[in-house]
Amino acid sequence: MTKTRTSATFSPPVMEARRWLDGVEHPADRPLINVSQAAPVDPPLPQMRQAMADAALHDDSVHLYGPVLGTPALRAALARNAASHYNAQITAQNVAITSGCNQAFAAAVSSLCDEGDEVLVPTPWYFNHKMWLDMNGVTAVPVQTQADMLPTVAAARKQITPRTRAIALVSPNNPAGVEYPAELILGFFHLAQQHGLALIVDETYRDFHSETDAPHALFQQPRWDETFIHLYSFSKSYRLTGHRVGAVLAAPARLAQMEKFLDTVTICPNQIAQHTALWGLENLEDWLGEQRLEILARAEAIREGFHVLADQGWVLRSAGAYFAYMQHPFDMSSAQLAPKLVREAGILCLPGTMFCPDDDPEGATHLRIAFANLDVAGIQTLYQRLSCANL
Repeated sequence: MTKTRTSATFSPPVMEARRWLDGVEHPADRPLINVSQAAPVDPPLPQMRQAMADAALHDDSVHLYGPVLGTPALRAALARNAASHYNAQITAQNVAITSGCNQAFAAAVSSLCDEGDEVLVPTPWYFNHKMWLDMNGVTAVPVQTQADMLPTVAAARKQITPRTRAIALVSPNNPAGVEYPAELILGFFHLAQQHGLALIVDETYRDFHSETDAPHALFQQPRWDETFIHLYSFSKSYRLTGHRVGAVLAAPARLAQMEKFLDTVTICPNQIAQHTALWGLENLEDWLGEQRLEILARAEAIREGFHVLADQGWVLRSAGAYFAYMQHPFDMSSAQLAPKLVREAGILCLPGTMFCPDDDPEGATHLRIAFANLDVAGIQTLYQRLSCANL
């Protein structure tokens, strides 16, 4: 087989981790705890599924091609939602709907970068971002984070070269869960602005932020859309992971370039999924608020119960939204530890090596725990197994 950039890119980490389950039996009194993937396991609410069914049965237009950048109704509704959330002026012309948030990132990068260009990415990074950059011949330039799992503007500034085209942030962060402070995000905006770069901020987990106020002021900056590209996902908020509905907010001229990419990949986002996402935006504000509080309570349980592991040398680096990032105390790489936890403790999680460059020693000492599908009792069980595992 001819070697290509795609063949040289690492395999999808979640799929690789699932293969660790092959041949492993989990007894009834110790079922598998799967904290490997940040995806809701519950289906959409019955009312939402009814809206989905009604659209399929009674609206013939949902079975046809739609606009490449999404249906006007959903674009307008998300513009109103974002304008309210960020206390800013945002119009439907700033909004495009994509087939999931990963596609929003892919479209943004495709509109910004040529082969050989560079994008600054704090580490640990979101592996799908790294995969897309690799497959397109764009160099992911790591920006080391500090002990609090936050990057600094100063560190990023040192990494800018004539080939740099963008800075990509994720907040609340995947994999670390940490929320980037508003002043830090604004600092990155000014850095990007000064150097003529784009600032991509993936806010997939926006609806589970601990702050009720706007998490940053980027949309309030003059000519924000000349620099800022905002990514959003309906998947986590409304349990629509399998229906693939994401969004990107940017300048209309930028969206016109992304439209070329989107038209050649999917032609249009799924019409029924868009109808369902619109129903969610218009009807589930209170329910989403309740879901946010539940996720925040689970994050608090992660922090409060961690003393069980801290006594054994573990370190909780950060926790928030869907994720906890933990430093383990064992004399082995996380790449060996994670498969062993499947066999010895009935826990499926991802090693830090999947989120870092190969030469970054931090990856070998960390695990990502996607805890959002565990209730408080489930988190206690997770900690009990980790503390008693024979490793």
